[in-house]
Amino acid sequence: VNPPSPDNDYCVSCKMSWQQYVDTQLISKNLKKAAIAGLDGNIWAKSADFNLTSDEVKALLASYEDTSKLHSNGLVLDGQKYFYLSGDDRVVRGKQGKGGVHLMKTKQTLLVGVYDEPLTAPEAANITES
Repeated sequence: VNPPSPDNDYCVSCKMSWQQYVDTQLISKNLKKAAIAGLDGNIWAKSADFNLTSDEVKALLASYEDTSKLHSNGLVLDGQKYFYLSGDDRVVRGKQGKGGVHLMKTKQTLLVGVYDEPLTAPEAANITES
């Protein structure tokens, strides 16, 4: 049984909710915080301790169109500022202390994965993009 894909919000052979996806496919794989939001900024599911706001999601989505704002202002999630490292039309990476954030934009969603040591940036990327 496969979980729903972020590009396909239904799955004929399973009944996993978006909250279950966050809990079992992101948090249980050692991300510190995680969320899935629609491209309209609405948050579909998030980890219990993650106070990500719809306005923060909308700002992140807008930054995909103009990364110059990320270079000067960084990324803000859950009220925390992250230094912008790199990005493209699908992925944005940020750093804060010994951890960071990995964002992945799909056709329908924005996946947000926040990590801290001992998880590394490549490991967080693999979890968020799987």
